[in-house]
Parts: sequence; structure tokens; C-alpha cells
Amino acid sequence: MSLGQSIRRGTKWLVAGNLGNQVFQFAVGVILARLLVPADFGMLVTMQVFTGVVGMIASGGMGEALVRAKKADEHDFNVVFTAQFAVGLLIYLVFFISGPAIAFAFNEPLYTDLIHISALSFLLRPMLNTRNNWLQREMRFKDSALVGFASAIFSGGMSIIMAWAGMGVFSLILSGLAGSLLSIILLDRVTPLRPRMSFDLATARIHSSYGFKSSANELVGYMRKQTSNLIVSHVAGSGSVGLYNKAESLAMLPLATISGAVYSPVFRAMAKVQDDSAQVRYLFYRMISLLVVYTLPFYIGLTWLAEPFISVVYGEKWLPSATPLAIISLSGLIFCIGHPCGAVLAARNLLGREVLIQAATWAFVSIAALIGLHFGGLAGVAWAVVASHLFSTSLMYKLSSKSVQGSLRDLINAIAPGLLLNALMLAVLWVLDLVLPAGFQEQQQAAYLLLSAMVGALTYGMGFLYLPIAALGEESLRWRKTLRLAR
Repeated sequence: MSLGQSIRRGTKWLVAGNLGNQVFQFAVGVILARLLVPADFGMLVTMQVFTGVVGMIASGGMGEALVRAKKADEHDFNVVFTAQFAVGLLIYLVFFISGPAIAFAFNEPLYTDLIHISALSFLLRPMLNTRNNWLQREMRFKDSALVGFASAIFSGGMSIIMAWAGMGVFSLILSGLAGSLLSIILLDRVTPLRPRMSFDLATARIHSSYGFKSSANELVGYMRKQTSNLIVSHVAGSGSVGLYNKAESLAMLPLATISGAVYSPVFRAMAKVQDDSAQVRYLFYRMISLLVVYTLPFYIGLTWLAEPFISVVYGEKWLPSATPLAIISLSGLIFCIGHPCGAVLAARNLLGREVLIQAATWAFVSIAALIGLHFGGLAGVAWAVVASHLFSTSLMYKLSSKSVQGSLRDLINAIAPGLLLNALMLAVLWVLDLVLPAGFQEQQQAAYLLLSAMVGALTYGMGFLYLPIAALGEESLRWRKTLRLAR
């Protein structure tokens, strides 16, 4: 199987898995919201403040180092497993000892047991991570997606049963652990790895050198993303941060579902040919081109239809989220460029420089969000976030393109086909607004949302399939054959 075929097959399964997981988790969330009280979810979120950051540190980025490595045998995987288990055990002991103190600080005795149980996940993660890293390295993304989806179904079902039985917040914690245990059992069946303890300082140093930079990059990136929420929460209160977080999380959905799934197979492919600049350059610009084609139309749609979408799907009380959603969705093209940059920098071991960019962006968004909130409320924060994405992506692209000897012309050629299709869809939506009766959008929001979505999707799909765009000829033909519109 060629490298291109491996990427396409892996992407197909990961996108399907991501989409299935998100749809299922949404349905489970609605059921749990009716069985549990808000305080149950609040305690879970509070615990995630402690476990979220620590979770990034626990792996040390060594798993990604295994995926990227030119050579990695069973010994390498065992050494990484041993290191991760040792760190996980240490984290568990710290949480076990500090549980009562955390409960005292929040004046909630229940946190002691919750922290003790939740911390068990750090003992399970090495068994999960090692096998998942092996699947990613071998580009067996179908197995990874199927295991993830099966575990999500099991975990979701368990959470509903336990919540129905009156177990409260424990239903959320225990179901997650149950899902992890099932994942370990399933991964044991689909991978040949049987991790065991093996300490080798030289091997650990090889992988931890890259892993430290990867972990530091993830940590700074995480803090950067959380800064706007923290500022809104501190200055404007929980109600405002709830509205803003809704807008931001919706704006991230296309990126998480499509671009997030594309990243893993492309990163592994780049890692395989990391010393061949021409090959990495081709994968880099091809990834940008396809992300613009497949992801950008969703961002155009969210920008254009933000208000009726929020009103119809979430109700009038969430309407203040519409404006920041529309604004943040303007970053769609920036996301399509920035995410592939991250794959290049990771594959070519330039994460140290990316950490500096992330740190600079963190400072940028902190200042910009404070100014934006003061002068423009939630919309001002959204504009600050858009500016921060533009700032970081400009620096990331400059570093990535220099690494692979790319150019501005290469970037323009990569984004041009997708921009043409999106411009066509946007023009048709504008004409549709002109021909609809006055007041139709405000008075018939559900009908307007459905009509606009259908017209936009049909226009985009027909343009993709039949417009003579040379750069998309092969991709278009593949879809026409899949849909049996061509032989």
C-alpha cells in the first residue's frame, strides 16, 4: 500500500470515528443532563482543573516520540511504558495524599473519594498509550477508531445506568475508568505488544529529549487556549464564560472532527520521510489544500448562519453566543494552515521553536483578550482570539515553510481551489438572501437555517464534483466513483 493510500484510509477511519464519538457523546450528554444535577458536572469540571494539566505531563510526550522515531522496537516501547508507569504511579500517590486537602480547600468532603478514584486513571494510561502509539506508528487507524468507538459506547452506557441507579457524580468517574479498562482489553487483542517493565536510561533519554519538547508544547498550547475562558470568567462571571465557551467549542468542532483526524496519519507519514524535504513539502501543502476543501465550508456556514443556528438548536437564552461564534469561525482558513504547520514541526523535531511561538501567543492573547473584553465584551474577546490565531499561524508557517523550502506561491496554489469553491457557495447564499421575502430569516428561522444549509451544501458539492479544477481532479473523480457518478 502506498503512503498516499495509507493516509487516505487512516483519515477515513479517524474522521468516521471522531464523528461517531461526538454524535454519541452528545446524545449521552443530553440523557445525563436529565438524570444528574448541575452540581455533579460542576464537581467533575473542578477535578479536571487538577487532572487536565497533570495528564499532559504524565506521558512526557514520549509516546509521540515513539511514533516519530525512525526505528522503534519492542524494547523502546517497554522502556517508554516503564517511564510512563513510574510517572503515573507518582502522580497517583500525590493525588491520593493530597485528596483530603483538596476536599478541605473546596469545603466538599466528597472530593477525597472522587480524587482517589479518578487518579486511578494515571495507572491505566501507560497501558493505553503504549498500544495506541504502536497502532499510530503502524498506521492502523481503523483498529484505533473501532476500539475508541466501542469504548465510548460502553462508557456512555455505563454512565447512564449508574446515573439512573442514583450514583451521582460517581457515575461520570467510574464509567470513564470502565471505558479505559475495556480499551486495554480490546487493544490487547489487536496489537502484539505485551508491555513489561524495562529500564534503560540511554533509551529513555533518546525518547524523552523529544518528548519533553512535545509535552511542553502541549502544555503551553493548552494554557493559551484556556486563557480567554479564564479572563472572561474572572472579569465577567460564570454566565458570560458559559456563553463564550459555547461559541468557542462549536467553532472548534470542524477542526476537531476533520483536521484532528487528518493530523495523525499525515504526521506519521511525514515522520517516515522526515529527512526528505521534498516529500514533507508535498504532504504539507497537500494537507493544507484538502483541509481548505473539506473544513472551510463548515466555517463559512457557521459564520453565515450563526444566529439562526444558535437560536434554533440551543434556544433564545444562548443567542449572545452567536456573535462570538461567527467571529471565531472567521479563523477557519487560519486553522487549515496552522494545523499542518504543527505536523511539520513535530515530524522534523522543531518543537522547541514551536514552544516559543506558543508562549509568545499566550502572552499576546492574554493582553488582547483583556483589551477586547473591556471595549467589546464577548465579541471583543472573540476578535482577540482571531488575532492570536493569525499571529501564531503566521510565525508557524514561516518556520514550517523554511524547513521544507516552501514559498508563498506554494501556499497560494494550495488554498486557491478550496477558496474558489467556498466563494461560489458564499455567493449563492448571498443571492438566496436577496430573493427570500423580507423578514423570512427572522420569522422563519428554522426554515431559513434548513434551506440555507441545503442550498449551500448542494452548491458546494456540485462545484466540487463537476467544476474543472485541475488541482482537485483526482479527489473529485474518487468521490464521483464512490457515489457511482462516474466509472
